[in-house]
Amino acid sequence: MIKHNYQVQIEWTGNDGEGTQTYKSYRREYLISAQGKTSIPGSADPAFRGDRARFNPEDLLVASLSSCHMLSYLHLCAVKGVVVLEYRDQATGSMLEAPGGTADFTSVRLYPKVKISNGAHKDVAMSLHHAAHEICFIARAVKFPVEVSPEIFV
Repeated sequence: MIKHNYQVQIEWTGNDGEGTQTYKSYRREYLISAQGKTSIPGSADPAFRGDRARFNPEDLLVASLSSCHMLSYLHLCAVKGVVVLEYRDQATGSMLEAPGGTADFTSVRLYPKVKISNGAHKDVAMSLHHAAHEICFIARAVKFPVEVSPEIFV
């Protein structure tokens, strides 16, 4: 087995001078950074006093699932000889907030729209979505269902 390690830094940038003295005295803004990469400005979801112009952890979770599926799928297509010309996904996620403020993701749905070069590969291209879902390590790591509803175009 090969072990892969990942390191990111999170820096809270929302101290307006009072720190976390009260629930309303600070912004939920932060920067996500990693060596040699562009920083990503983050915040809480607007429902939790965040900045809607920044990515929040919920956005990033859905994006991680979508991009992991896409990269797994593109790999399998390359191995099986299916030439993908375009790939887009409008992924959605649902989170249920309980009284008291705890919340759980209940599902994520991926809607990949894939353009391939050869119509004869359409069935294989469709079946590879199932295989990609099976090898996506992020989908395997979450405790809620991740559903995939693909469309294939030529």
